[in-house]
Amino acid sequence: MKALVLSDVSVRFGGVDALGGVSLRVDAGTILGLIGPNGAGKTTLVNAATGIVSLASGSIVLDGTRIDGMRPFHIARAGVMRTYQNIRLFGALSVAANVRAGAMAHSDIGNAAIRTLLDRVGLRDLDPNTPAAGLAYGDQRRVEIARALAANPAVLMLDEPAAGMNPREKDDLMALIHKIRDSGVTVFLIEHDMGVVMRISERIAVLDYGEKIAEGPPEEIRRNPRVIEAYLGKPA
Repeated sequence: MKALVLSDVSVRFGGVDALGGVSLRVDAGTILGLIGPNGAGKTTLVNAATGIVSLASGSIVLDGTRIDGMRPFHIARAGVMRTYQNIRLFGALSVAANVRAGAMAHSDIGNAAIRTLLDRVGLRDLDPNTPAAGLAYGDQRRVEIARALAANPAVLMLDEPAAGMNPREKDDLMALIHKIRDSGVTVFLIEHDMGVVMRISERIAVLDYGEKIAEGPPEEIRRNPRVIEAYLGKPA
């Protein structure tokens, strides 16, 4: 099991810091939640960790190997996979083809392995030949997670997986994330839904304006004055 360590990570767009020296450690076999107001830099951090954007400074290390500067495909092969805030399935392709695309980070997989992955994410009865675009929203989220798991990642980064889900779907999602963690995959959860992130995370980090303003267990974060101020503003 591998830890993901981000040290003094800075990302700049147009000369402006989107991230200003953020340091985080996602310990192996844990669930770390990342929260913050809109525009805090959460997705930018995921993009940096998966090679979508380049670092202005700092480093990102997986199990002792520096991965910043690698191409996204190589980072996926190293063991970091992700889902997206806005679902990015290949809608015209089948569920099986979508899952198989994730496996290409390592090698192709057969139909039996695809069915095993679908079962793992709670889609046992889904026909793998179904076009992805025809699935219900929650099932599309699960297929996207199955696609990421097909690469056998050490670290799975979930970017707002509960977005658009009803309460029952959120409960099912949390059970799935715990199941993924228990299988040995480290989970980095970026989420707006405070109920979800507080209930599922072992530790939570908080970003505001591209800087980390707090980190700790959920109950500590819930009471932190800087976190409350970031979400609600200063009292009059």
